[in-house]
Amino acid sequence: MSHRIVKNITRPNQVDIEKLGELGVATVHEAMGRTGLLSPYLRPVDPKMRVCGTAVTISSHPGDNLMIHAAIEVCQPGDVLVVTVTSNNTDGMFGELLAVSARAHGVRGLVIDAGVRDTAEITDMNFPVWSKAISAKGTVKATPGSVNVPVVCAGTLINPGDVIIADADGVVCVPKAYVPQAVEKGQARVEKENMTRARLAAGELGLDIYNLRPTLKALGVVYVEESNE
Repeated sequence: MSHRIVKNITRPNQVDIEKLGELGVATVHEAMGRTGLLSPYLRPVDPKMRVCGTAVTISSHPGDNLMIHAAIEVCQPGDVLVVTVTSNNTDGMFGELLAVSARAHGVRGLVIDAGVRDTAEITDMNFPVWSKAISAKGTVKATPGSVNVPVVCAGTLINPGDVIIADADGVVCVPKAYVPQAVEKGQARVEKENMTRARLAAGELGLDIYNLRPTLKALGVVYVEESNE
């Protein structure tokens, strides 16, 4: 197998990235036709944190964080590290020292389909992390991998330069070619939800707002005055 580190990648417009970050995971996921969501077993170390940035992808050997160190060299401010491993693993592949290094190079956060460690220290640094597990088990730095290649992380294909959004609801990937459309559709969805929220707050029923009464009727659901049971 050939291992490589791609030094330069195409990144989307930073203004669009910031707009996607304001929209959040749930809105963007729905706006994209319910696509791009990573498996929900990835959880934030601190649910109050959120992040949005450009994916720098890393394919690593399980229990080996050599390629994470290598990836930081090619990162730019605003990037998010996206780490996958070649087989199932929960070792603590990322800890406080790597977080310090990543932060120094402008990395906004980490999504890793494996484990992390030093979570108290990482939280104190306000460095956003989403991981499969928390584990004190350490790693080695001995096995080659690749940086900035297409990877599958938590069941979703992610290409270098895609936009990663993560918050308390999970993690979603926006393909870089689709970023402008995701912004437009996400903002339209927010406007629609704001109007619906106002109607619900005024007392209207979701049954009427979403025209669900015909659906109930078609499904054979009937209203009765009282139960005979």
